[in-house]
Amino acid sequence: MPSTLTERPAPASTSRPDATPRRRTRVFALPEARWAAAATVLFLLALPLQLTGAPAWMWGPLYGLAYAAGGWEPALAGLRALREKTLDVDLLMIVAALGAAAVGQAMDGALLIVIFATSGALEALATARTADSVRGLLDLAPATATRLRGDGSGGEETVPTTELAVGDTVLVRPGERIGADGRVLDGASEVDQATITGEPLPAAKEPGDEVFAGTLNGTGALRVRVERDASDSVIARIVQMVEEASETKAPTQLFVEKVEQRYSIGMVAATLAVFAVPLAFGAALTGSLLRAMTFMIVASPCAVVLATMPPLLSSIANAGRHGVLVKSAVVMERLGQVDAVALDKTGTLTEGTPRVTDVRPLPGSGLNENELLRLAAAAEHPSEHPLARAVVAAARARTLALPDAEDFTSTPGVGVTAAVDGRKIAVGSPVRLLSGAEDAHTAAAELEDGGRTAVLVVADGTPAGVLGIADQLRPEAAATVVSLTSLAGTPPTLITGDNPRAAARLAAEVGITDVRAGLLPQDKVAAVRELEQTGRKVLVVGDGVNDAPALAAAHTGIAMGRAGSDLALETADAVIVRDELATVPAVVALSRRARRLVVQNLAIAALFISGLVVWDLTATLPLPLGVLGHEGSTVIVGLNGLRLLREAAWTRAHAEGRR
Repeated sequence: MPSTLTERPAPASTSRPDATPRRRTRVFALPEARWAAAATVLFLLALPLQLTGAPAWMWGPLYGLAYAAGGWEPALAGLRALREKTLDVDLLMIVAALGAAAVGQAMDGALLIVIFATSGALEALATARTADSVRGLLDLAPATATRLRGDGSGGEETVPTTELAVGDTVLVRPGERIGADGRVLDGASEVDQATITGEPLPAAKEPGDEVFAGTLNGTGALRVRVERDASDSVIARIVQMVEEASETKAPTQLFVEKVEQRYSIGMVAATLAVFAVPLAFGAALTGSLLRAMTFMIVASPCAVVLATMPPLLSSIANAGRHGVLVKSAVVMERLGQVDAVALDKTGTLTEGTPRVTDVRPLPGSGLNENELLRLAAAAEHPSEHPLARAVVAAARARTLALPDAEDFTSTPGVGVTAAVDGRKIAVGSPVRLLSGAEDAHTAAAELEDGGRTAVLVVADGTPAGVLGIADQLRPEAAATVVSLTSLAGTPPTLITGDNPRAAARLAAEVGITDVRAGLLPQDKVAAVRELEQTGRKVLVVGDGVNDAPALAAAHTGIAMGRAGSDLALETADAVIVRDELATVPAVVALSRRARRLVVQNLAIAALFISGLVVWDLTATLPLPLGVLGHEGSTVIVGLNGLRLLREAAWTRAHAEGRR
């Protein structure tokens, strides 16, 4: 989840100045992208020349170069596969494109080449970016740590965190990242562990409490005993789980490859048979060759390819215009298959930023709400604690003038004290500051029972009031839960690292009954797999590093983009760029419309191809008519798929998602 203690740095963080900043793979750093771009440019140069009646010597070489730029890699890969006695559809597409060119349909073959080259480039980019993020996650842990010598001298030494061993004691100063998983021996502080647990607020740490590598220490110093090797830390296991979960998608890919193999072999065998069988019965060579070439054209899967890609790519483009980045056509298709949804809490259903929700002056304090908030905000103003920033923001929202604070002190795990307008003001934990004052106890308990964090304000030693602070529910959260329930056929599940009381309160507000709280990353993965074991295809929506393994393990993962962690954004299959939760059901509904169009297009393509093939095999199908029928089916399915580019398609999907 996004941190609320500070603006959390990216994985190549400032907490690790000696680390080399992680490089993000650029699009044109990939050879697949460069060749696809070259093929597209050449095609776009040749097409208008051909359509305007320019001589063939002007546009023919451009098409030829487009074939070479976009087709040499799949052709080479296909030839290598042939040497291993396998045949793939990519090679078959190259052969079909060359066959189209051989009968004067160079433009159709070039378009097919461009589509395949672009698809390969997008897949390569997604793979590279995910690998970058997985490697960069390890940069969350600092490169070095301050280890205390065990000889009793009290001396310190700076060592690489990879050299820390179980039983070592490390000193973590204020503002440093913790170098290893361990347990606090001495000291008190607040630790921002949103990267691990997703908690929206820093957790108070005292002797005996567990801490995690890569989490950010607050204002206190801690002595920590190392309990896990670096290779076994929670952050390292997150990396391992993302990689393993990504690999579990391989069986689906293997199934697709088997289908491709059978189709390719069948088509090649059929083409050879169409050529050889008539020859065996004395047919003329020219006629047999022409019939086989016609068969190759009409049976080529150009219409089948366009049956699938235009609806999916059009829906991807339409979703992109409305703030949803869908990373591939495969993802767009999968989104329409989901029948179960798991939602993260902080930063997904909530805004991820603590806000003051209640201002309660205590009887006898002589203060009204504004005066109480003004004193508390003035005392908190010098603090960098997220709760302090929430109090100051609330005062500014009411346009309250804040006096200067003097003699400011901050005690980790307790709160702050300062002199404001000649009064000694203390703001902090009710547990630490209260000693009596039944009214204050009651007010704090009521706020905490409601899922809020209670902050006590003490003026001159007497409790003056209690502030309630909570992460705010997104305005569209409840409506989104209703929409997702309608689309999936079952209410979403809430999976969160936050405490059970806060999770249950929020779940009740949005209508979720299945609540899984207090989860670490591996627990979220287990929850997703438990849902999938019932035969469901699970969509996970989250935003933090701790959500990344679940996003990777799920059938489909969507990350909230505005405050989402780098790894979550790269691991997820889709990203809500504008951070609008209501677009989640809309893009699912759009995907289902795209899938319906794919089925329609496949039926149209199958009807045309089977009809032309039967005609060619049972009678004499003129080659021009075969090309016309083939191209006609291609145009029909292409235009049918492009309907999803229209604004009306998104409007209908959004309306369908709200039902």
